Amino acid sequence: MNIEHLLADAIHESLRALYGQDADDKQIQLQRTKREFEGHLTLVVFPLLRLSRKKPAETAQEIGTYLQEHTELVEKFNAVNGFLNLTVAPAKWVELLDSIHANPRYGFTAPAADAPLVMIEYSSPNTNKPLHLGHVRNNLLGWSLAQILEANGNRVVKTNIVNDRGIHICKSMLAWLKYGNGETPETSGKKGDHLIGDYYVAFDQHYRAQVKDLAAQFEAQGMDAEAAKARAEKEAPLMQEAHEMLVKWEQGDPQVRALWRRMNEWVYAGFDETYQALGVSFDKIYYESDTYLEGRKQVLEGLEKGLFYRKADGSVWADLTKEGLDEKLLLRADGTSVYMTQDIGTAKMRFQDFPIDKMIYVVGNEQNYHFQVLSILLDRLGFEWGKSLVHFSYGMVELPNGKMKSREGTVVDADDLIAEMVSQARRTADEAGKFDDMDEAEKDKVARIVGMGALKYFLLKVDARKNMLFNPEESIDFNGNTGPFIQYTYARIRSVLRKAADAGIQLPATLPADVEISTKEEEIIQHVAEFAAVVRQAGQDYSPSAVASYCYDLVKEYNQFYHDFSILREADEKKKLFRLVLSANVAKVVRLGMSLLGIEMPERM
Repeated sequence: MNIEHLLADAIHESLRALYGQDADDKQIQLQRTKREFEGHLTLVVFPLLRLSRKKPAETAQEIGTYLQEHTELVEKFNAVNGFLNLTVAPAKWVELLDSIHANPRYGFTAPAADAPLVMIEYSSPNTNKPLHLGHVRNNLLGWSLAQILEANGNRVVKTNIVNDRGIHICKSMLAWLKYGNGETPETSGKKGDHLIGDYYVAFDQHYRAQVKDLAAQFEAQGMDAEAAKARAEKEAPLMQEAHEMLVKWEQGDPQVRALWRRMNEWVYAGFDETYQALGVSFDKIYYESDTYLEGRKQVLEGLEKGLFYRKADGSVWADLTKEGLDEKLLLRADGTSVYMTQDIGTAKMRFQDFPIDKMIYVVGNEQNYHFQVLSILLDRLGFEWGKSLVHFSYGMVELPNGKMKSREGTVVDADDLIAEMVSQARRTADEAGKFDDMDEAEKDKVARIVGMGALKYFLLKVDARKNMLFNPEESIDFNGNTGPFIQYTYARIRSVLRKAADAGIQLPATLPADVEISTKEEEIIQHVAEFAAVVRQAGQDYSPSAVASYCYDLVKEYNQFYHDFSILREADEKKKLFRLVLSANVAKVVRLGMSLLGIEMPERM
């Protein structure tokens, strides 16, 4: 049952009866009535004037009168110029709550066997460093998008592309060979991704020192400072050795490949721990060490067909000036691949593996140009899906003290962040006395759920397109627009329902149609019912933040109700049962909504 659909059908009927003709569905515009007016839903009358050929106020009055006299939907109405404010009959709200109560997955559409197949790429880590705060936002956005699209009836494949080759990988490998003394995760006691990340930072430190010394030498020979630095960066021995290692890797050098495989295994084990803590996973993982070969093959085939061109130094380029862009490097002079080449190969392999209807890349907004070019190149190579790829472009996460830089070791490490969020949730809950009646095992479990809920909600409540400032302390607050506030309201409802069950009260499958309900209760039913539309819109807009906003608004409205109305102490049995069913469905919808954000809900807090 859907009040809006029922009203829309009734309005169509009224138009045919009053004016002898009908409007199309797009002209029937229903919206929630503004708070300053009486009513639940408002019909915008202006699109219907061509049918009535009357003034807006007169048309609204006629349609309102018809609906009140000929249907059981509308209890009363008021017309304000071209807006018809409709008050839905109380029995219809009870009937609507019954229908929501009967559906354990209200608002979700189960994917059919022939539903569209959507592939979502997220995470995309480099194997030269651990995951950091920026990766956390990426993973949470990707996971949430997957849940939202699946809730809208799509089949979803969650995929990851691991950047396991390239100059950055060789930097970590070379630094480990030079300065590592055979250190391993076992001997160091560090996670493998952290260990390798340390050597990426070490490479940069030694490289900078070399550049500084060389630049000083070149300046002493008479070069200006800027030219001296540029030459030093190119000729520094460490960077030259790293490039030589990359060429050896691409040539299949046995020693380089063996070291590469060993160090990558350390990193993958570390990544898996972090993914598990974040609650994200993948259906298929691709590796650039495989996909760059396919990409090179596609580029060389395009070169033969005249789609690309080769420069005198042997490098291969795409000329995109006709598309209003510039020229794009696809293969370096030494034959090595670039990111664009790899992405072409990855796309080809994915569409060979899956009959994808839509491809979504979850990548930061600094790569907007990259995906604009990728779309053009894939289309130029003859792949039908090239033009329709979606770049889910999101803003950067910044800290109170500025941006993060991996090379300088100034990132917020994902593992440290997760541990701190859980620890802070434990401290905050202990100080508020929320854990007083729990044993240690339950305290640990709830602290994990609350800490991770705080982190996820804080990162997902912001419009993904915007840059954001992350404040861990603010995210843990048990009041305001935070994950813990929503979780606490859910736990409060679950506590009420447990007490009802302990008192022997069973929730009925259907409620008495004549139960007396307040305006506030009608508003909450309307808000709960809107969840289905929110899920649909979030799927169309790719918007986890819309789901987060909905959940917060709903629990805020419920808390006002909880403060003003008795539930278990209500003397009227019909009202008591109604309020218990209403509370149970608020909790259900909040749990479903938060699950779309990857957030667990505690039974107690």
